[in-house]
Amino acid sequence: MALTVNHQFIWNEAKDYFFITLGLILYATSFTLFLMPYEIVAGGVTGLSAIIYYATGFHLENTYIIINGILLIVALKILGFKFLMKTIYAIFALYFILKFVQDIVPKQDNGLPFKLMGEGQDFMSMIIGCTMTGISLSTVFSNNGSTGGTDIIAASVNKLHGNISLGTVLFAADFCIIGSCMFFPQFGNYIERAHKVMFGFCVMGLENFSLDYLMNMRRQSVQFMIFSKKWQEIANAIGTQMEHGVTILDGHGWFTGQQMKVLCILARKRESTNMFRLIKMIDPNAFVSQSSVIGVYGEGFDEMHVKIKQEKKEKMKIVFATNNQHKLSEVRNILGNNFEVVSLADIGCHDDIPEKGQTLKENALMKAEYVYNKYHINCFADDTGLEVDALGGAPGVYSARYAGGEGHDAQANMRKLLGELENNNNRKARFRTVIALIIDGKTVFFDGICEGEIIRTKRGGEGFGYDPIFQPAGYNQTFAELGVDVKNQISHRARATQKLCEYLKK
Repeated sequence: MALTVNHQFIWNEAKDYFFITLGLILYATSFTLFLMPYEIVAGGVTGLSAIIYYATGFHLENTYIIINGILLIVALKILGFKFLMKTIYAIFALYFILKFVQDIVPKQDNGLPFKLMGEGQDFMSMIIGCTMTGISLSTVFSNNGSTGGTDIIAASVNKLHGNISLGTVLFAADFCIIGSCMFFPQFGNYIERAHKVMFGFCVMGLENFSLDYLMNMRRQSVQFMIFSKKWQEIANAIGTQMEHGVTILDGHGWFTGQQMKVLCILARKRESTNMFRLIKMIDPNAFVSQSSVIGVYGEGFDEMHVKIKQEKKEKMKIVFATNNQHKLSEVRNILGNNFEVVSLADIGCHDDIPEKGQTLKENALMKAEYVYNKYHINCFADDTGLEVDALGGAPGVYSARYAGGEGHDAQANMRKLLGELENNNNRKARFRTVIALIIDGKTVFFDGICEGEIIRTKRGGEGFGYDPIFQPAGYNQTFAELGVDVKNQISHRARATQKLCEYLKK
């Protein structure tokens, strides 16, 4: 009777837990019988626990459960309970298995397990122990399990910083754990400690080699090319009974001159026997070619573990027709890193560009056309004016030179404006910015308005121009008090520049 989806899931989960447990038993046995008797150190939390045990006598399994308990508490928030469920099982199972194996194994006089390989067989015991721990870990990993410890750290770091691979974190953690032997005087002088560290690195290398070898052997793939007159029956059987995809190729026999179909199948090497048996049952005379492939990646096989190199998108270079550093800084902050905004000085333009227009729009266009026609570079220019209702919209287009002969500077402009409004209670005003953009010969305009009022005395030390006496609507501070961040969100220039930015991004 075919298993339902739920039954199949339960069966797969039960099988995973069975083999995880089997792998943990093998790991605890090999670690206790071959590594501990000779005080051989290893990586991971088990290796760190062993180092502490050799140095202090504190039971290995107790250190193991304490460290993993702390790591689990931290990692549960990052990785979630579902991700760690089998890891939690493996941690507690290994704790009890380690305790049980150490209790039943005969002891030396120093309390360590007896030397199964005999005296002076440190190196041979290390080779056998590492091979067995590598086999046991591959059994655990192959069945979606983990022994916790540094695996938890690696998974957490990889989730928080995806650019750091699991292997990098594991290698760094094991290197630090094994290298920590140099700081334990209980292991003898520095030469003896270095000897123990070198043994530990050998353990790490041999264990990882056997682990990788078995994992890769399990994942080995082959390619079948099947030539048969019963190709339809074979393709149907492979697709339904083995649940494999089949690619049908058009073939042409050179000797016979006949057309025929060729089946191409990619499968795991361990499936080869079943594949041959199925083919032979349908067509004993089928011609089959089997070849090993270096790797098969994609749906149903291995994931492609490569990073896609992101091509660095070149920023659009555009000229802002100004040498006013305050305005340049504001616009750069608003446009962000999407564009490279350069000033007139950056392109070598030190000309006094005329602004003879009667409106803000005319002045902005004059400046943009001057730069574009002379330097043939995409550019934009702005003109900003302060419009005061009580003064009929003045100073307007003449805002920058409102004081005229009084000095052509911001302080003079503010003194004149405050003087003209001294006995006037209508303080309503607005800043208006018009931007003219010329890009690839096309001209587009953007405007931005910020309503507010003119206060009676200057306040604030930031900003420029009329900022100390202009208080935007809805605020009780002037532009010069609000700061750059707030101003760049609500100002006239910010609103016009935002429209410019949206246009350029399109």
